[in-house]
Amino acid sequence: MIVRLHAGRSDGEILAEEKFGWFAAPSWQHRAGEPLPLATLAEPCGVRAMAGQLLDTAGVPWTEIFVGGGVAAVAAAVMAGLGVAALAPRMLPFGAVDVGPKLGLPDLPRLPVLLHSRVKNDQARDVLAALSAAFRSAVRG
Repeated sequence: MIVRLHAGRSDGEILAEEKFGWFAAPSWQHRAGEPLPLATLAEPCGVRAMAGQLLDTAGVPWTEIFVGGGVAAVAAAVMAGLGVAALAPRMLPFGAVDVGPKLGLPDLPRLPVLLHSRVKNDQARDVLAALSAAFRSAVRG
């Protein structure tokens, strides 16, 4: 299984370290004096928890404006102008922009993407090696 920083497990092959940003639609504007509207994935999303903790620590007021069941739903909410989402660039719809620097939002850390496997036979290991290489290439973009 390919996961992003699976809590409770320290094994696994690191495929990549994925960067994140605070993304919004190009025409989106934050209304001064209002909490930052966030589009997030439903719990137990680790990126959602991390983003909220970073904003809290930085003293940035925020509110969940949209909770989606998948990245595509969150990306659609962002492009519809509902708010900002903490996303990896590889997950973005065309045209989304990183508004973090403009809004003074805290930097999001890079997170490891790990491959966990119990594969024993050589043929399956070869398939996993090809899958790992394809994933590394996609994340590097």
